[in-house]
Amino acid sequence: MTGFGRGIAASPSKKITIELKSLNSKQLDLSMRVPPYFRELEVTMRGELARKLQRGKIELSVTVENIVSDCPAIVNTEVLRQYKTQIEGLAADLSLPAPADWYAVLLRLPDALKTELKMVDDTDEEAFRQACRTAADALTGFRTTEGERLYDFFVRKIDNIATLLDQVEPFEQARIPRIRQRLEEQLDKLDSVEYDRGRLEQELVFYIEKLDVTEEKTRLRSHLNYFLDTLRLPVDSGQGKQLGFIAQEMGREINTLGSKANDADMQKLVVRMKDELEQIKEQVLNVL
Repeated sequence: MTGFGRGIAASPSKKITIELKSLNSKQLDLSMRVPPYFRELEVTMRGELARKLQRGKIELSVTVENIVSDCPAIVNTEVLRQYKTQIEGLAADLSLPAPADWYAVLLRLPDALKTELKMVDDTDEEAFRQACRTAADALTGFRTTEGERLYDFFVRKIDNIATLLDQVEPFEQARIPRIRQRLEEQLDKLDSVEYDRGRLEQELVFYIEKLDVTEEKTRLRSHLNYFLDTLRLPVDSGQGKQLGFIAQEMGREINTLGSKANDADMQKLVVRMKDELEQIKEQVLNVL
């Protein structure tokens, strides 16, 4: 979702440069710094950029360079004449000397210059729109290149989690007899306590069933496949939010797997899975 794009276009009178910068954001947050001359085009271009860029904290800045002499600021002669008359009257009333530099004094006063806002003409409008589209295309191209890199990254991380999940099974089978033996040894230490052996067997079955992680493994594997399927959807399908939700579900299954593990070797695998998933979550923010 991060990126940068620049577009340059020219009309007979102006050279227009537009720069777009994009950072990660859950929604579209578009801020535009547009000169007053082009302000009337801001609404339509905002809508066009929103459709094209979809998400991100995006900043648009416009630089306009006049190719021909076209100064919009005009000296407000009548206002300056009135200022000078008032200052001369004030100097006479207060016995003050006249200013040594009238230009420095008068041009600092409010409304000394007036700006005539002109309507944007067709050639300037077309140049502005062209520069904006070029910048948006450049930003989209930057994002596409970044997306190709992220695709390979996600596939590699999902494969790593799947491999770690396959390594869980040997430890999963070996831990049941070990847990059972440990519980029986603890009971044997309680010489003075009598218990029903049949009831003990029943409780052991219930306890071991609660430690079963088959469902968690099945759901996690399903989420891994769903993540890859979503990743392969066509561009502009809005995969970013979907991948974020899937990553959350993967995290729930991995956490449950860890809480049921009751085995040091399985816990190590769970920690490694969490590390891979955290890297996925960080980069999912870069997906539209």
